[in-house]
Amino acid sequence: MAVFTEVSFDQAAAFLRSLGLGQLQSLEGCAGGIENTNYFADTDQGRWVLTLFERLSFDQLPFYLHLMKHLASQGIPVPDPQAGPAATASGQEQGSPLLHRLQDKPAAVVNRLAGAVELNPGPAHCTAVGDMLARMHLAGRDFQMQQPNLRGLAWWNETVPVVLPFLNEAQNRLIRSELAYQNHLAEQAAYRSLPRGPIHADLFRDNVMFETQDGQTRLCGLFDFYFAAWDSWLFDLAVCMNDWCIDLQSGARDPVRAQALLSAYHAVRPLSAIERRLLAPMQRAGALRFWLSRLWDLHLPRQAAVLKAHDPSHFERVLRQCIEHPLRPDLPPSIPPL
Repeated sequence: MAVFTEVSFDQAAAFLRSLGLGQLQSLEGCAGGIENTNYFADTDQGRWVLTLFERLSFDQLPFYLHLMKHLASQGIPVPDPQAGPAATASGQEQGSPLLHRLQDKPAAVVNRLAGAVELNPGPAHCTAVGDMLARMHLAGRDFQMQQPNLRGLAWWNETVPVVLPFLNEAQNRLIRSELAYQNHLAEQAAYRSLPRGPIHADLFRDNVMFETQDGQTRLCGLFDFYFAAWDSWLFDLAVCMNDWCIDLQSGARDPVRAQALLSAYHAVRPLSAIERRLLAPMQRAGALRFWLSRLWDLHLPRQAAVLKAHDPSHFERVLRQCIEHPLRPDLPPSIPPL
């Protein structure tokens, strides 16, 4: 999250009143992330997150908002977009009661989740994430809307040539080679047969909230669905593992956390033989995607009042580790071997 578009207290107060969400008491810009303008807004009726979308269009946004609404209705702990009273929601965009307009930009309001992020996760956190990710995938099976992955293979092919001038020779070779590998993989029948549906596509450790009750860790929320897409569930699992099960200094996989997350996921939605075989290539795909997007954000930045670009070199290290030390398809032991 970041602040690209300034919203005054009075503007936010009038907007929230128009949605029937109460009298604004406090407003705070959010410093994390790099895609949208976000504010924490507390009213006398609840705690909310106000988002103004800086890249996504009015046409693209209904997919994300209605997906969150659908998942929330299925008992998945995600932010629930607020429609507001139809008669008073003057900023409501026609055709989508969950999408609004503020400062002439698309806007949405969701409830603020309880809990806190865990930036140093252990096996218990990874177990909870694997379990909930699988439940989220299954809950999305009957979601009717579809939208392609806007940061998928087509975007990689468009963006790699743009960032190449900023790379040294070794990085240039690596990114070109991996892009060629992923294009070849995407043409294979096994890849095209992967189960698909709505995915989060960005379920990093800073997008999950936990609470501790009676000494037990409880996952109480998943958020930031604005990279969500219709894609393979395996890619979503790989992206998740590339953050939750990785040593942040070296980019190497932590086998204990990897086993915890994979075992929990597999217990809810068992992975097929093809999925187990393609998990390692999908981890490479996930590492390439985030290395590339971080290169883009670092070298082609946008102005923001509060913004700190993420370090691209982290996912370069993750990609090299995925290539040099691929996950075997018979891991973890709780998953039956091929």
